[in-house]
Amino acid sequence: MATVGRNVAAPLLFLNLVMYFIVLGFASWCLNRFINGQTHHPSFGGNGATSFFLTFSILAAVLGIVSKFAGGNHIRCWRNDSLAAAGSSSMVAWAVTALAFGLACKQINMGGWRGWRLRILEAFVIILFFTELLYLLLLHAGIFSSRYGPGYRDHNYGVGAPASAEPVQKGRVAGPRV
Repeated sequence: MATVGRNVAAPLLFLNLVMYFIVLGFASWCLNRFINGQTHHPSFGGNGATSFFLTFSILAAVLGIVSKFAGGNHIRCWRNDSLAAAGSSSMVAWAVTALAFGLACKQINMGGWRGWRLRILEAFVIILFFTELLYLLLLHAGIFSSRYGPGYRDHNYGVGAPASAEPVQKGRVAGPRV
């Protein structure tokens, strides 16, 4: 059974879920202060990249949280038909997190005074970029060996049904046709 990838991916999924909730909280607080024009708050600050960084951080957090629900279903089932939903949603979440990562690097590079909440948000987005990439690679580890996860060529999830059974329509009895 493919328990190696599952045992490593499950704690990483939970860690990423908690970190995405933290990013959502900090980014929404900072965006609220930014919209209200309170950029001179002692724990805020910012520069020209702040509005773009906050927007993409919230988007990455929401997509990351939603992808973790599909990932939780995949961890529970651990079959290749649930891998499609978990892998695709996780890839989209990682792509948007990569955009937020680039904007965090740009904001750090531009300099200026940034409050502790923005610095914490930047740190969490940078860490999430790498942990989400690791989670995405663990989801797709079944490509290399079926020991690590459900492979793309495993087609044994319909094993219980007979191969030549005709589907029975509602209200009819299965049997020989006359």
